[in-house]
Formats: sequence, C-alpha cells, structure tokens
Amino acid sequence: MLGNHQNTEGSIAELIADNSTQNPDFNVPQLPVRNPLYPIFVKLEKFEVLVVGAGNVGLEKLESLLGNSPKTKITVVAPFIRPETRTFAADFPQVLFKEKAFEPSDLDGKTFVIATTDNKNVNIEVKLLASERGILANVADTPDYCDFYLGSIVQKGSLKIAISTNGKSPTVAKRLKQNLNEILPDSLEETLENMGKIREVLRGDFAKKIEVLNKVTSALAVDSETVKAIEADKKPRNWQQIATFSFVIIGVLLAIILYLLNI
Repeated sequence: MLGNHQNTEGSIAELIADNSTQNPDFNVPQLPVRNPLYPIFVKLEKFEVLVVGAGNVGLEKLESLLGNSPKTKITVVAPFIRPETRTFAADFPQVLFKEKAFEPSDLDGKTFVIATTDNKNVNIEVKLLASERGILANVADTPDYCDFYLGSIVQKGSLKIAISTNGKSPTVAKRLKQNLNEILPDSLEETLENMGKIREVLRGDFAKKIEVLNKVTSALAVDSETVKAIEADKKPRNWQQIATFSFVIIGVLLAIILYLLNI
C-alpha cells in the first residue's frame, strides 16, 4: 500500500501555510508547468492491481498492463467476463477473474485500481473507496477522477517511451506513438546492448565515461548528403569525406581499446 497520501499532502500544505504566516520571505515558487504530471516507470510486478470491469475498455487496459509488465498480479472483477478477455489472459496464470459485482473488499491488498465499467456510479464508488484507503485509482475516460493515467507507450527492446497529453487528447498520444514506432528502427536494441557493454567496462569517474561515450557516438554521425546517398543506394561523390569518416571510426575504436587496456 502507498499509505495515506491525502493526510501527508494536507500536513505539507499546513506546514507551508504556517511558515508563510510566520516568515513573509518564505514563498513557494510558482513554476511555469504546462503538464504537471510527473512521469515515473513503476516495477508493477511488485504490486497488486485491481481492474473493475471486463468490457472492451477493460480488455484494453489489461493488454496494456500485461504487455508492459507481464508478471503483474491482476484481479479482474466484473458481472460478466467476455471469452476473449479470458483467452488473452490464458498465458498469464497470475491473473485472477471474479465474475461478480464489485465489492469494497475487492480493494483489499491492492495498490492500484482501474475502473472501466459503463456505470458511472460504480466507477465513482470505486474511486472514492480507493481514495479512503490511499489506493491510486484510474477511472477510464474520466480525467477528474484519475490519480494517474495510462499513457501511450512506445517500446523498442529496452527502450520505452511513455507519452502523455495530460488527459487532453488520447488520439494525439496514439498518433505520436504510431509515428515513433515507424521512425525508431527495430535494430535499436542491438545499439543499446553494445552501448551498455561499453559503459560496463569503461574505467574512471562518471564524467570520464561520458567523455568516452560521446567520442564513440559522435564518430558515428554522418552528414545529410551521405545519408541521402546511402538511402538512395548510390555511391557518394565525396570519397575523401567517406575515407576520412572511416579513419575516424577506426581511430576511435583503437583509442577505446588502448584506454581499456590502460596503455
């Protein structure tokens, strides 16, 4: 459980108010934040999640949760659970289905709850009961009743990008997701693996590691004319430039080897 965050927020607000009264110079800075949401990546498999409702939206949320955190323990509560939802979850034995109406006891032991029913009153009840227990809640398509959002997610191997419009336009977020999926190559994972290996063997402090990594990545940069020639499957005209580029890469690789060997 995440604890009674409402009481904590109240205590902080009271503390700031007291300090402001006692000390006129104590001012809370007003930062120009357009989207105040704080993005975090949660190890969801360490918590238990409740999904209330098992219609189309419920299945969509289930796919998102298990698609990103396949080991997460999830309980799905709904009067009727569609066969396709059970079929999807068949490969996830930790998913528990309860074909019944929602009850307050369903929240026991849960850290997150997602309400996806087509009954507004049930969704609000889930949210209010969750708030009383310090459980973070998401009510589908109802931003005002959400403690968190499930953003559009782009994943290429180890790289994961979450997109948020602060609940304003899921359509825009999905469009951005499509564009990024098209732009980012599937071979990106190999690049990340190689960079991870280099990072592990580099000696020295953090600044020195960054310096060496920057040399590696900068050597791989080419000008737009060369890129266009490669994409068009044509031979670039500037052979001197290509030769220089090749020698730079060889030089950087030799420098890394010498550095690692402490020569």
